[in-house]
Amino acid sequence: MDLKNRQELELEITNIAFGGMGLAKVDGFAVFVDRTVPLDRVRARIFRKKKNYAEAHLVEILVPSPHRQEAPCRYSGFCGGCKWQFIDYAMQLEYKRRHVAEAIEHIGLIKGVPVHPTLPSHRIYEYRNKMEFSCADRRWLLPDELGQTDADTGFAVGLHVPGTFHKVLDIGECLIQPRLGNDILDAVRTYMKASEMPIYGLKSHEGFWRFLMLRHSAAMDQWMVNIITAEERRDVVYPLAEKLMAEYPAIVSIVNNVTARRAGIAVGEFEVPLLGGTAIRDRIGPFQFEISANSFFQTNTRGAASLYEVVRDYAGLSGDETVLDLYCGTGTIGITLSNAARSVVGIEIVESAVADARRNCRINGIQNCRFMAGDIRDLMSGIVEKPQVMIIDPPRVGMHKDVIRQVIDLAPPKIVYVSCNPATLARDLAVMSERYDVMEVQPVDMFPHTFHIESVARLIRRW
Repeated sequence: MDLKNRQELELEITNIAFGGMGLAKVDGFAVFVDRTVPLDRVRARIFRKKKNYAEAHLVEILVPSPHRQEAPCRYSGFCGGCKWQFIDYAMQLEYKRRHVAEAIEHIGLIKGVPVHPTLPSHRIYEYRNKMEFSCADRRWLLPDELGQTDADTGFAVGLHVPGTFHKVLDIGECLIQPRLGNDILDAVRTYMKASEMPIYGLKSHEGFWRFLMLRHSAAMDQWMVNIITAEERRDVVYPLAEKLMAEYPAIVSIVNNVTARRAGIAVGEFEVPLLGGTAIRDRIGPFQFEISANSFFQTNTRGAASLYEVVRDYAGLSGDETVLDLYCGTGTIGITLSNAARSVVGIEIVESAVADARRNCRINGIQNCRFMAGDIRDLMSGIVEKPQVMIIDPPRVGMHKDVIRQVIDLAPPKIVYVSCNPATLARDLAVMSERYDVMEVQPVDMFPHTFHIESVARLIRRW
């Protein structure tokens, strides 16, 4: 069939692709349809035609899949956050397992690797400990608001429409952050709207209010509020801080990050403390971690505990091993392994993350961890003591090919590879499989209602 843009089709959704879109076949030709699930029968309209596939918008669900459920969030399908709320959670876990298994088999070309059932998140709502809300001088309307002549479009503090930088939904309630976060969000929105300072224009790059970042400690049930503005105006933001601290006793830290840069990231060029401390603390297992406004910490604290338990199990430490932790970040994995290893050495290119790792060691009284700041490609050549176990937790792009070669040359007997991207996991495992057997892979769901999945692979050296 010769498909054309704007053509409408009746489709049977047979699979779900990594990235979250449903997959249908038309005479063997792949058509991807957003907001669909296998066994849906739908009407969809083609909006993009490529040589090997097409993409289509969902027009109507003709016969719903038995795996489909009613999404509790009014923004579901329009917000770029949790796009899988309409899929039964048990099936979300199975689709994620399949994505990992299929990537290893079809991208990595490695057969027969056991990929275990996905470990579920302890909570599927109210699980995120960090949320970033964007400010915009125009509120993007939901479909049921488009015909309303009195709809207010002049202000938004919320989340982006998928694939856009300037379309922001004014979020009244986000179900994946703890409930108090929504009260704080509403209080900040009310204050911003009543202030004389203009909201930031994502196209004009003019205005004052830019972002609101909320952090929550799952262990301590405490909050940090980070207000990001385009310039320093203590006379404007300090009254807001006073109001929040008075109304919400759980808030223990309020800071103001300031940036005039056009880049749409909620990180300041400098930070102004307002009220309370400049950090909060959370806990993973017996270990405490100090989290400042711009430091990295896993966004699902309880999920991170599950993830690190798998890492610990796969590492199989007896107490006498040297562990080399590549891409160690703020040291959370190395620190959680420290009481089972003789020593841990971490390498990370981001100097501020290494500073956080060292500080977290001091907080926990850990003396057998050492962290080095620099490029792994430069620092690995200086490793004198050969590690018995190597932990690898790279960013989404995976490992640089030079790092993979250095890993193979260093030849640790055990490797535990932690990945947030099944495709780059599979690619890197394919290269390492020349000397290592991939024994098993455990997916861990850190991000319910999204297609994202963490995986832990256990590798054993053959020779």
